[in-house]
Amino acid sequence: MPPLSLYIHIPWCVEKCPYCDFNSHAIKGAIPEAEYVEALLADLEADLPLTGGRPLGSIFIGGGTPSVFSTAAIARLLAGVKARIAFADDIEITLEANPGTVEADKFKGFAEGGVNRLSIGVQSLQQEKLNLLGRIHGPSEALRAAALAADCGVKSFNLDLMHGLPNQRQEDALDDLKQAIACNPAHLSWYQLTIEPNTLFASKPPVLPDDDTLWAIQEAGHELLLAAGYRQYEISAYAKPGFEARHNLNYWRFGDYLGIGCGAHGKLTQTDGHILRTVKVRHPKGYLEPGRRFMDQQITVEQSDLPFEFFMNRLRLFEDVPKADFVERTGLALAEAESQLRDAKAKGMISDTHSHWQVTEQGHRYLNQLLASFL
Repeated sequence: MPPLSLYIHIPWCVEKCPYCDFNSHAIKGAIPEAEYVEALLADLEADLPLTGGRPLGSIFIGGGTPSVFSTAAIARLLAGVKARIAFADDIEITLEANPGTVEADKFKGFAEGGVNRLSIGVQSLQQEKLNLLGRIHGPSEALRAAALAADCGVKSFNLDLMHGLPNQRQEDALDDLKQAIACNPAHLSWYQLTIEPNTLFASKPPVLPDDDTLWAIQEAGHELLLAAGYRQYEISAYAKPGFEARHNLNYWRFGDYLGIGCGAHGKLTQTDGHILRTVKVRHPKGYLEPGRRFMDQQITVEQSDLPFEFFMNRLRLFEDVPKADFVERTGLALAEAESQLRDAKAKGMISDTHSHWQVTEQGHRYLNQLLASFL
């Protein structure tokens, strides 16, 4: 059975950002904090029969903006989870947080409540770009939040930083990155802004840098991060050695995860080998109504879809892919993906040995094209 993680979704934000396509809702009035924690724990209990008795190796509390919850609520939530399912001794527990002053002051309380890793949504360190992105914090608040995270008692913290922003020049993007590196986070998520459907940016698209500028930013930023001691282990993630996000690694290695909370997704291998995809009720009103059923969809993944699902995740990583993982995580023989892999190898996108596959530099550059070959 694959390792097991837990994703917890808290859907509320102070404001909805124009680029965000996540299931999030702007706060209107008081957040039903206590009721939502109670619902999350009931949701978890309902899913326990799907876990096969495995302990949790990681927890990720995402959103939305989970740091809008009080420190007491997060502590109560984590204590309730631990009372219902075993934790691995070295469990990683991440909470996404906003750099706003009020929320940053909670960092120590989150650490005391069980959080041992923070992920801070900085996005940019230039006020003009933050305004365009609809962010409600300023550069000084972001830098202060990073300093507080370094000194609040968590084992490590991540900074989320975006590039390819509206009208962004290469020197602006690299200045953001240099300031973030100077905060000395153990982990940096550095990803390119994309325009997603059903967002404000999709209806009113901003002017983004051209492809040549985007590639120049990516290449120069990559060299800057390597020189600062970071290692790229995933398409948009860099870490100091030993500080890779274990929760994300479990996703990309086609591990299993419970998903609880509004609209949360899960992937769970069952003892007979079949894989379930779960989706929870999306809207807070429905999720919290009396007599609620948390499960919205429970789908068995067809065997014919498993090669694409496996490689869609696994090929995002820069580490070698053990061929045995394909067999163990999908239950399929290697022959099920042989023709696609042979074609990818002929195009110079994948190399292999007797025991491993490796995505080439060209494969990473044209990853979407590579993944499409497994559809």
